[in-house]
Amino acid sequence: MTIYNFSAGPAVLPKAVLQQAQAELIDWHGSGMSVMEMSHRGREYMGIHAQAEADLRELLGIPSSYKVLFLQGGAHLQFSMVPLNLLRGKLSADYINTGEWSKKAIEEAKKFSYVNVAASNADRNASYVPALDSWKLDRDAAFVHYTPNETIGGVEFNWVPDVGAVPLVADMSSNIMSRAIDVSRFGLIYAGAQKNIGPAGLTIVIVREDLVGHAPSGLPAMLDYKTHADNGSMYNTPPTYGIYMAGLVFQWLKKNGGIAAMERANTAKANLLYAAIDASNGFYQCPVNKADRSRMNVAFTLKNTGTLKDANLDGDFLKQADARGLLQLKGHRSVGGMRASIYNAMPIEGVQALVGFMNEFANSKG
Repeated sequence: MTIYNFSAGPAVLPKAVLQQAQAELIDWHGSGMSVMEMSHRGREYMGIHAQAEADLRELLGIPSSYKVLFLQGGAHLQFSMVPLNLLRGKLSADYINTGEWSKKAIEEAKKFSYVNVAASNADRNASYVPALDSWKLDRDAAFVHYTPNETIGGVEFNWVPDVGAVPLVADMSSNIMSRAIDVSRFGLIYAGAQKNIGPAGLTIVIVREDLVGHAPSGLPAMLDYKTHADNGSMYNTPPTYGIYMAGLVFQWLKKNGGIAAMERANTAKANLLYAAIDASNGFYQCPVNKADRSRMNVAFTLKNTGTLKDANLDGDFLKQADARGLLQLKGHRSVGGMRASIYNAMPIEGVQALVGFMNEFANSKG
């Protein structure tokens, strides 16, 4: 039985990447060492590190005026590092609230500055992206922060906000590398790796050079982007194996058509799954506004009439899905329902298998 892992993260990795990592686990390229054993200052690892950065720059078209940092601490640490480094003496920042991850970023930023929530979708249960003309932006804000894809609620921006000269900051943890972006429109992009890039433990920051070096006096060195930029992400021991795995994923992306090919494939997968939901005559429902549905995290619920017959419908769905090898479909504990995460490494066959099962389940229970 083929297993398809729909986990939101840590998430599925390309099989070819896992096979290469397996082959190289004990002896990397005849070095006699595993990458996990290498000195991060050694020639072998330094080559891996440099190649990973070069491939990432090529894939995303990152301008030379941007620093690429390989860090740790996940998006949670960036919730603090962003305001600490980007306030640059200003008193406030603009944040867009579109779901659980936006709210976490907002709460952390409030520890360091005044936060102007310039737009929110809380009025409709975080089910849509607020139109840009409704945003109440402050032209004197230090930066504008938003979350292009909300992993939990399944809401995604299908456009990049134009915020003028104010630096735009994006938490792209769950949709980086999934579609083409113009990096030059952003002041800073950050992303945890464990969804579209590699294993948990690596965080990528792409930051415009002029925004580096403005941290307040006395800030711990590890929280200052300049520390990491000046030291090539090697001020301390970096997450070497995570960077190696990310590098393999970057190479896999290049061999398979790059970001443009991923975008086409992701669009096809998402369209297939949403079509099945919409054609189910209400048995399955997606709570997200159609124009703002995520290509990465498809959230949906099953009908529930409140009768004893339907009381265990979710449980039956998950049990039968597991038996088919369709794993990790339970929605986040904060919202319930179901969630299918269909990142770059999820093949179209996985979505086809899920849709086939969903149709059969609906026919048997509807």
